[in-house]
Amino acid sequence: MRKLKLDELNRASVAEFKALEKFPVVVVLDNVRSMHNVGSVFRTADGFAVEHIYLCGITAQPPHREIEKTALGATQSVSWSYYGNVLDAVNDLRSQGYYIIAIEQAEDSIMLQNFPVAPSEKYALIFGNEVNGVTQEVMNNIDACIEIPQFGTKHSFNIVVSAGIVLWDFFSKMSGGS
Repeated sequence: MRKLKLDELNRASVAEFKALEKFPVVVVLDNVRSMHNVGSVFRTADGFAVEHIYLCGITAQPPHREIEKTALGATQSVSWSYYGNVLDAVNDLRSQGYYIIAIEQAEDSIMLQNFPVAPSEKYALIFGNEVNGVTQEVMNNIDACIEIPQFGTKHSFNIVVSAGIVLWDFFSKMSGGS
């Protein structure tokens, strides 16, 4: 087996990517403190052709050198906007017909593998602060909560790992993969 070279990957240019039909999912970052996590979420969102990223509260915004270290240019391909208050973003998304989902450990959460994804639905996935998670104010205003099953001694995944797991699951379910 031979590893492919970069020029063999047939990746879209930024302009071609912007013109592509996007996956009907947006990512909301609720007070994410690490710029490396922000950049990595941009890169993951690019990989899954996510519609938009909403950066909220203390979450840093591009352009910033520390975000670009992990984004590797995805801040130019993935559209994004900033909201000082995450609830304003949630309310705007709800008015646009998005189903609002927190990725969090909570009472009555639905395990990721059991969450039914409808290909015709639009989803807003909220990922919270690295220490405190999704704010309770936001939790009071969601349609559902998804929890990623875990079996080790730690009580959470890094936000970027969580974003990758959840986006892959949604992509797989929406494209008929499971």
